[in-house]
Amino acid sequence: MKSFPALRPHQGMFWHMFLVQLAALALHKAGRAEIPEGEAQWTELLRGLTPGFPGDEPWRLVVEDWSKPAFMQPPVPDGVELKSGVATPDELDLPITSKNHDLKRQVARSSEPEDWLFALISLQTGEGFGGAGNYGIARMNGGNSSRPMLTLAPMPEKSLRILAPRPGAWFLRDVRFLLAARDRLLEQIDDYPDEGGLGLVWLKPWPEGEQLQLKELDILFIEICRRIRLADRDGRIEGVRGTSRATRIDAAHCRGAVGDPWVPVHAGDRKSLTLGENGDFQYSRLIDLLFSGNWHLPLLAGRAPFETDEVPLAIVAQALARGNSKTGGFKSRIVPISSRRALWGWDTDARGILHTLATAQAETIRRFDQALAYSLVLVIAGGEREKITRESYTLTQAARSHLDRYADSIFFDFLWRRFDAEEMEEDARKSVETEFAEKLWERTQAIFDQFLPVMPCPTLFRHRAEVRARRALRSAVRKNYPELFENREAHRNAA
Repeated sequence: MKSFPALRPHQGMFWHMFLVQLAALALHKAGRAEIPEGEAQWTELLRGLTPGFPGDEPWRLVVEDWSKPAFMQPPVPDGVELKSGVATPDELDLPITSKNHDLKRQVARSSEPEDWLFALISLQTGEGFGGAGNYGIARMNGGNSSRPMLTLAPMPEKSLRILAPRPGAWFLRDVRFLLAARDRLLEQIDDYPDEGGLGLVWLKPWPEGEQLQLKELDILFIEICRRIRLADRDGRIEGVRGTSRATRIDAAHCRGAVGDPWVPVHAGDRKSLTLGENGDFQYSRLIDLLFSGNWHLPLLAGRAPFETDEVPLAIVAQALARGNSKTGGFKSRIVPISSRRALWGWDTDARGILHTLATAQAETIRRFDQALAYSLVLVIAGGEREKITRESYTLTQAARSHLDRYADSIFFDFLWRRFDAEEMEEDARKSVETEFAEKLWERTQAIFDQFLPVMPCPTLFRHRAEVRARRALRSAVRKNYPELFENREAHRNAA
């Protein structure tokens, strides 16, 4: 399997997690470890999860009898009303924007069944709090949080030039890993039964006021968080939904730390990662998540016991950034791990060394950022440092953001190179460090030249201010990285 063309970008992570959980649940219940390839075998396995439904109702999008489940839609008991109409699958989907600018809602009038399929899965397995009576999932830290994904994933060979995991290989890897490490997952969380827990939450009726407890569920449960039913209206699918008095699963006390194999949990606070409305997976956040020890990495962010060193892997970090009833967009970062040595020691000592090296690189970026900011505010002050104000630094933010984005784009390539150089001579290690600083220095100068003319400064003092600012920039960088200038001077003298 190479792709799912109808998937919207933010739906991909929920689709992958759903498929992996579903396959792992089916294979575990059947007592099988081998992953089948044929349709007939998968049909048998999935029916094994729903033995009480000979009509396959739990796998059908539309089931007219509401006393039975439909796909990702629980049975509706007497007394529960579903009143709000849903005309299109994107109206059902989970992105929320303050002014409806990011992803338009209710526009997919000519939708296909697969559009409803993907929308149902992203809603029921990834939604947060949406106002009174619209509660979110158990696998996140509160209603205004999100369900993130942090994992390793197999990548295509370099010759294919594709910077994305292979869906089929990724699915196989995660399913095999979950089956092999099920006992390890259960050891981390005491709430779940070893066997016999409910895996498909939509199979069970949802009476008003009734909540499921974790002790009733399989650790890989596929949840639902909203009351939804789809219906056939003259050959066209439409939906209807209702509210609830409480979350479907009683897990608010866990703050998202429910054993999700893709979700990092803070080591101190024991709560799952929240990517806020303005959050992203920039280098600083990934340093903290992956290397600092502040977070327990999820199971699937570790090396699988069956993975060989020849399998190219990447770090995949994804989440829908969420605030108070609105989103900051879908955030995704894929970082290929080019260092085999880093992969060898990924689950032992490598991440500690990587944290030291990454922290040093972040400090290098900070120094260039400080030098750039100071030189630009010196222009604003007319070249007189005593006239620099704290407020003037806000005018340099665009330039500094430009530098930070560039630093982010080269950060991990250099981190893997520095890690590999740790086994080499001092000259080799220093060479990689210097090259990183050289790249930042070249870009810092270009950004300085770009933003210099737009810094406000009285015309009378501009020439003096620009000369002093350029001198200040060079002086600050020379102080911390004299080798950058020694190399150039040696070049000049040789010429």
